[in-house]
Amino acid sequence: MMRAVKSLLFLFCCTTYCHAQIESLTIGRGDVLQVKVLEAPELEQSARVTDAGTVTLILGGTVQVAGLTPVDAALAIERVLVAGHYVLTPHVSVTLTQTITQNVTIMGQVRSPGSYAIGTPRPILDVIALAGGLTELADRRVTIQRKATKERIVFVVSNSANTALDESVAVFPGDTVIVPKADVIYILGDVGRPGGIAIVTNDSKLSALQALSLAGGTPPNAAPAHARLIRKQADGSHVDLPLQLSAMQKGKQPDIPLQPDDIVYVPFSYARNLAVGAGGLVASTSSAAIYKF
Repeated sequence: MMRAVKSLLFLFCCTTYCHAQIESLTIGRGDVLQVKVLEAPELEQSARVTDAGTVTLILGGTVQVAGLTPVDAALAIERVLVAGHYVLTPHVSVTLTQTITQNVTIMGQVRSPGSYAIGTPRPILDVIALAGGLTELADRRVTIQRKATKERIVFVVSNSANTALDESVAVFPGDTVIVPKADVIYILGDVGRPGGIAIVTNDSKLSALQALSLAGGTPPNAAPAHARLIRKQADGSHVDLPLQLSAMQKGKQPDIPLQPDDIVYVPFSYARNLAVGAGGLVASTSSAAIYKF
């Protein structure tokens, strides 16, 4: 019997500890709390948080709870009960049963950015849906900033439905969600669909052959053996590098990863447009259509 009691106490402590680690929703003025004391059921009560941020207990007077998580509020009440000699070793639970409606702000690459009213925690996918969903240029790495702690959480909106649902995180009233713009690479010249390609893969990576495939490949008259890679340097200048797409297609050279703002240029033929300068290619990206895959 004693072993069973000890096991139950251990599980209770572990559950409380883990819950405290993931608790992010904080108590606000006007919220309604359900307070229970395991050792004294007669002290159970429903209490609204006052404008001063306190609740008045049946025994123990007022306790400051605004800004605390429910777990921290329970610990504060336990201390009051012990200090007043009302309960020797209390175990208090606090449940947030009603919150004053607060807004969640979602900004960036969503179709309808703005502030939306939520009264309870919502999954990140629900919040994105409130804003009309992601745009075609949205980065998959979404940042959530907690209102209370200013903690920043990065959530990847996976292209896999199961992963996106299984790994979803909660957004709390008052939080801010930012969806940045995805990085873009450009593939120009004699390809099926020249323009910019938003890198919206789960790992935010794209290779030269992947980009070529997404751009519709090359027609028979193209010269992929004379392709070029225009890459921006840290100082803002550009370097013009040979890119052996033909050898990569034949498996004679390994495919290479591209970097944000890279420009891949495929000449139209061996005799035509081989002399197009890097500056002209960089300038042409400003009017290039950008698409995702």
